Amino acid sequence: MRNKKIIVFLLCVMVLTILSSYAETKKLKRIGQYTFARVKGRIPTAEVMKMLVDRYAGDIKYGFDLAGYGDLYLPFLDQLKAASFEEKALPVGDKLMWMLFRSQNRVKVVKDIEWAGKAPLEVFVFNVTKDYKKYEFVMPRPCGNIALRSITDMELPPAVCALSVTPAKINLKDPITIDMSGTQMAASMEVDVIGPDGQKIVTHSFKPGDAAKRMSFDKPGVYAFKGRAVNPQGKASTNPCEAKVVVNAPPTCSLTTSCLPCKDYVGRPVTIDASASSDPDGNIAKADFEITDESGNVVDKFMDNQAPFVWDKIFDKPGIYTISLVVTDDFGAVSEPCRLSLEVTQKRNFISVEGGPFFARGSHGPYLYAMLDWLYWITPYKVDFTLAGGGALALKSDPWKSIFLADATLNYHAGPVYFGGGLGLTTEVKEGRDADFELVGKLGYDVFKTWSNTGSLVFTVRWPLGSERSFSKNHKFALGFRVLF
Repeated sequence: MRNKKIIVFLLCVMVLTILSSYAETKKLKRIGQYTFARVKGRIPTAEVMKMLVDRYAGDIKYGFDLAGYGDLYLPFLDQLKAASFEEKALPVGDKLMWMLFRSQNRVKVVKDIEWAGKAPLEVFVFNVTKDYKKYEFVMPRPCGNIALRSITDMELPPAVCALSVTPAKINLKDPITIDMSGTQMAASMEVDVIGPDGQKIVTHSFKPGDAAKRMSFDKPGVYAFKGRAVNPQGKASTNPCEAKVVVNAPPTCSLTTSCLPCKDYVGRPVTIDASASSDPDGNIAKADFEITDESGNVVDKFMDNQAPFVWDKIFDKPGIYTISLVVTDDFGAVSEPCRLSLEVTQKRNFISVEGGPFFARGSHGPYLYAMLDWLYWITPYKVDFTLAGGGALALKSDPWKSIFLADATLNYHAGPVYFGGGLGLTTEVKEGRDADFELVGKLGYDVFKTWSNTGSLVFTVRWPLGSERSFSKNHKFALGFRVLF
């Protein structure tokens, strides 16, 4: 039992001794016994040392990984080729962080070394930089060991701020992208957003891995962006870092009509005018008109992309219409709608004159007749009621007399053709004949027609009421031309 305790005690002492030996600085009293690379001669040149590094590149990589500095391997090789070697003598007591050496043909690393020789250690010194740190390496002469002596922070240059804001011009509520990903040497970045009134709206913060944001604006104007960046050592950027974005102001529409209300305007052009629409920072590019009826149904649409943005619209039916207008500027911004209610009425009362040859009774005595008519549209352009009065001038002598004519008719229109009938009165056409109350029939054809005038050919036939008057001997007929205005 006692022997076991002794053995355990001795093992603990050995472990403590080993641990203490690792914790303590290793004293290096001589150099050249465990060389990393064999060097012929006592004082090799810097070129020979570089050649040795090329020859043992694989062992160097293994040694750097073993020392925990594997990320330095490639910078070490790249920079060593162009490095300037400096010859130094390390004083006794100088320390090294680690050293590569070879023992039993194996690459090994010893850390925390103190030079404890009798004289200063002659070495080649060169520096490797990475991530703004300077690594001082030494290679003792005449052996080819590689040792890291020190690591010092280099002074970083100020951050270089780069700010991009796109697009440079937008419409309201369209997104923009604020991008600082081009900034260099920065640990953090910020952008102040300044409104059109010069007041700061917001400050956006960025990190190198997250250097972009999106935002939008609900007011027009010129917005300024001022960026800054700070490097890992707290030094702020000094280069200009600004951008601007123009938020396009939407246009304002204006809507007028040539009549309001539009009395007797069915069939006549109504001018719908958007020419007074304006844009505060550009030009009007197009105007979109829309007309709806009282039920909200779309009656017509029109788009005009040339100034003065005027639409001459002919309404075919009477009614109350709503006209809507939206204008678009030259950057695509759209105005709020303008609306206008418009009552369009139809002309129902017309005066007309007509005239032409007239023939009376069985003798077909020739006359020239002329009448003045009053027409009222019961159903516009479908059914009319007409009162007419005038006279017929006899072209034969006695017994034929000039006569007075009058009639009242109801007429139906089917496109350019119309027909109808009613009652009429004719005074005596010759001695011994009384005035006649007559049935009147009409057949007409519209030769031309506008909203205000119509020209028609009219055939009229008249025959007396009463059984004692035969149609063959007592009829009258006329072929005339009527102008309605």
